[in-house]
Amino acid sequence: MEITLTPEAAADLEALAEPIHGRVLRVLERLVHWPDVSGAKPLRGSLAGHFRVRTGDYRLQFRVEGRTVIVERIGHRDGFYDG
Repeated sequence: MEITLTPEAAADLEALAEPIHGRVLRVLERLVHWPDVSGAKPLRGSLAGHFRVRTGDYRLQFRVEGRTVIVERIGHRDGFYDG
Protein backbone atom coordinates (compact mmCIF):
# COMPACT_ATOMS: atom_id res chain seq x y z
CA MET A 1 0.00 0.00 0.00
CA GLU A 2 0.96 3.58 -0.59
CA ILE A 3 0.37 6.15 2.17
CA THR A 4 -0.71 9.67 1.22
CA LEU A 5 -1.43 12.56 3.56
CA THR A 6 -3.87 15.30 2.65
CA PRO A 7 -2.47 18.83 3.08
CA GLU A 8 -4.52 19.13 6.30
CA ALA A 9 -3.07 15.88 7.69
CA ALA A 10 0.48 16.91 6.72
CA ALA A 11 0.02 20.19 8.60
CA ASP A 12 -1.45 18.30 11.58
CA LEU A 13 1.59 16.00 11.62
CA GLU A 14 4.10 18.85 11.51
CA ALA A 15 2.35 20.63 14.39
CA LEU A 16 2.70 17.66 16.77
CA ALA A 17 5.17 17.66 19.65
CA GLU A 18 8.19 15.43 19.04
CA PRO A 19 7.20 12.36 21.13
CA ILE A 20 3.74 12.26 19.54
CA HIS A 21 5.16 12.93 16.08
CA GLY A 22 7.33 9.79 16.36
CA ARG A 23 4.40 7.66 17.50
CA VAL A 24 2.27 8.87 14.60
CA LEU A 25 5.08 8.07 12.13
CA ARG A 26 5.14 4.51 13.46
CA VAL A 27 1.37 4.24 12.93
CA LEU A 28 1.82 5.47 9.35
CA GLU A 29 4.41 2.72 8.81
CA ARG A 30 1.85 0.17 10.04
CA LEU A 31 -0.78 1.43 7.58
CA VAL A 32 1.39 0.20 4.70
CA HIS A 33 0.17 -3.29 5.65
CA TRP A 34 -3.54 -2.44 5.24
CA PRO A 35 -5.89 -4.29 5.84
CA ASP A 36 -3.72 -6.18 8.35
CA VAL A 37 -3.57 -3.24 10.76
CA SER A 38 -4.52 -3.92 14.34
CA GLY A 39 -6.70 -1.36 16.06
CA ALA A 40 -8.19 0.23 12.93
CA LYS A 41 -11.92 0.81 13.32
CA PRO A 42 -14.50 1.75 10.70
CA LEU A 43 -16.31 5.02 11.34
CA ARG A 44 -20.08 5.41 11.13
CA GLY A 45 -22.65 8.00 10.21
CA SER A 46 -21.40 10.83 8.03
CA LEU A 47 -17.89 9.30 8.19
CA ALA A 48 -18.95 5.87 6.90
CA GLY A 49 -16.29 4.53 4.56
CA HIS A 50 -13.53 6.09 6.66
CA PHE A 51 -11.44 4.49 9.40
CA ARG A 52 -9.55 5.60 12.46
CA VAL A 53 -6.55 4.25 14.26
CA ARG A 54 -5.33 5.60 17.57
CA THR A 55 -2.06 6.02 19.35
CA GLY A 56 -2.54 7.11 22.93
CA ASP A 57 -4.81 10.15 22.97
CA TYR A 58 -4.25 10.85 19.26
CA ARG A 59 -6.26 9.70 16.27
CA LEU A 60 -5.57 9.29 12.56
CA GLN A 61 -8.58 9.34 10.24
CA PHE A 62 -8.14 7.75 6.84
CA ARG A 63 -9.85 6.18 3.87
CA VAL A 64 -8.69 3.57 1.40
CA GLU A 65 -8.87 4.04 -2.36
CA GLY A 66 -7.53 1.12 -4.34
CA ARG A 67 -3.96 0.56 -3.17
CA THR A 68 -3.66 3.95 -1.45
CA VAL A 69 -4.35 4.79 2.19
CA ILE A 70 -5.24 8.49 2.36
CA VAL A 71 -4.72 9.99 5.81
CA GLU A 72 -7.15 12.88 6.15
CA ARG A 73 -6.69 14.13 9.71
CA ILE A 74 -4.39 13.67 12.68
CA GLY A 75 -5.25 15.08 16.07
CA HIS A 76 -6.02 14.79 19.75
CA ARG A 77 -9.12 12.82 20.63
CA ASP A 78 -10.80 15.84 22.26
CA GLY A 79 -13.15 17.15 19.60
CA PHE A 80 -11.55 15.03 16.87
CA TYR A 81 -14.86 13.90 15.41
CA ASP A 82 -16.61 17.26 15.76
CA GLY A 83 -15.48 18.18 12.24
